[in-house]
Amino acid sequence: MSAPSRSVAVVTLGCTRNDVDSEELAGRLSAEGWTLVEDAAEADVAVVNTCGFIEQAKKDSIDAILEANDLREHGRTQKVVAVGCLAERYGKQLADELPEADAVLGFDSYADMSSHLRAVLDGHAPEAHTPGDRRKLLPISPVERDATDVALPGHNTGGDLPRARLDDRPWAPLKIASGCDRRCSFCAIPTFRGAFVSRRPHDVVAEGRWLASQGVRELFLVSENSTSYGKDLGDLDLLEQLLPELVAIEGVERVRVSYLQPAEIRPGLLRAMASVPGVVPWYDISFQHASGPLLRRMRRFGDTASFLGLIEGIRERQPEAGIRSNVILGFPGETDEDVAELERFLTQARLDVVGVFGYSDEDGTEGELLDGKVDPDVIAERVERVRSLVEELAAQRAEERIGQVVHVLVEEVDDETGEVIGRAAHQGPDVDGVTLLTGDLDDVAVGRIVAAEVVGTEGIDLVAESRA
Repeated sequence: MSAPSRSVAVVTLGCTRNDVDSEELAGRLSAEGWTLVEDAAEADVAVVNTCGFIEQAKKDSIDAILEANDLREHGRTQKVVAVGCLAERYGKQLADELPEADAVLGFDSYADMSSHLRAVLDGHAPEAHTPGDRRKLLPISPVERDATDVALPGHNTGGDLPRARLDDRPWAPLKIASGCDRRCSFCAIPTFRGAFVSRRPHDVVAEGRWLASQGVRELFLVSENSTSYGKDLGDLDLLEQLLPELVAIEGVERVRVSYLQPAEIRPGLLRAMASVPGVVPWYDISFQHASGPLLRRMRRFGDTASFLGLIEGIRERQPEAGIRSNVILGFPGETDEDVAELERFLTQARLDVVGVFGYSDEDGTEGELLDGKVDPDVIAERVERVRSLVEELAAQRAEERIGQVVHVLVEEVDDETGEVIGRAAHQGPDVDGVTLLTGDLDDVAVGRIVAAEVVGTEGIDLVAESRA
């Protein structure tokens, strides 16, 4: 006799890479007979896919576990299981300090998640794993990493392999690689995500076709470092070759490439992104700062002059391009002069969106051991100052688009109010603002791409009138 059907809800924290991992888990569980439900209160097991990147993300993940635990008193939920980056990074320590989680499972558990969850429901939860540096699981040489049997969440979808969509958005993240070989002194991601591994192009294309069959119109290529794609497969030009294959998929209207490392951006990649029809003019470039000396201390490259040169080259080809980035304030050793240099760069760069974060020590990183710690109150003041600057600059950049014709992927249609919201090509998902459509919208539906003229702005958001 087959085991009785059980229900599970997957709660996702963190980045779009985690979204892919959650949908792989959901697909595996569905294939094993589990019923997927959206509301954790209606599930036998709540699986919380955590984020372990920075301090605030850790707190948010722990809060989500505690909230799921509270559902035991008011809902159907019997068990709460923590997976994802926080679980992988801290393992047994997290399990000891957070008894509200009935199990803490690392990436190596994903392939047999169904059995693990049934064991948890039966009161026989597997022991939390002992964390280790996942970079050591793969050969040092990238070209020797082919055909690895190391667990790589989000790599096991495409073709007949499982992925179950957990939303009905007209865009979806598509993982092209995992891990990172860089050694930025503030970042712990490589220790728990491992060394860089590219997915095979045919697997990426197969999953892209499957997503298109599910109504996806925009493929959002995600990884820890997309500019490294193909190096472990012996071909650094592989992303340029992959892009035309993805935009050629029937039903796919747009392809978006995320997370470009400025030190690894090649002229050929920029040419491909600018010339392949269907690849949107959007550049997600991880600058992190603009002070050359401080960037070296971060184990990164570049400075104001080189970054502005990169931006100028992009805008020469595509004046309408959207360029976004993230910056860190308060890294050990940062001076007032460093902050002034960052402000000078941001003022001249005229980026569309900038995420501003305050530095916090991360376990096991070089930054944790550096001298020159900046007082937390000073960090908070610097963050607030730079955030105010970039909000003003981004609003000005949005105003420069008034009069432009943009092509908007419709994401929401309110049947009661008639409000239609979507994203122009230069706007990335979730964090880069939206476009409010006006005008003749009677036949507009989610997933349509509408040509519209920008007639106004609300901060970084655009107001555009349909030209239909």
